[in-house]
Amino acid sequence: MPHTHDHHEHDENEYITIIDEEGNESLYEILFTFDSDDYGKSYVLVYPAGASDDEDIELQAFSYVEQEDGTSGALGPIETDAEWDMVEEVLNTFLAEEDE
Repeated sequence: MPHTHDHHEHDENEYITIIDEEGNESLYEILFTFDSDDYGKSYVLVYPAGASDDEDIELQAFSYVEQEDGTSGALGPIETDAEWDMVEEVLNTFLAEEDE
């Protein structure tokens, strides 16, 4: 399924705080964000803040809706296997570009 998206790389470190179901707050660094016209959503890929470059990190991906003032937003789950496949494809492209 073809899709269009824009990568929004974050040259300066940007962070978000994610609150889990139990109310625990965790700080995450934003790897990059992108928009998908096919799904009509924006996505953010994050990893735990403070992770060193030489350790394996666990990336997490979310859909998100940014508030109009741009200061906050609501994260949502990736809902379908097709949507996950698209996110993985975008991530693989991003990582390949980083290696160049």
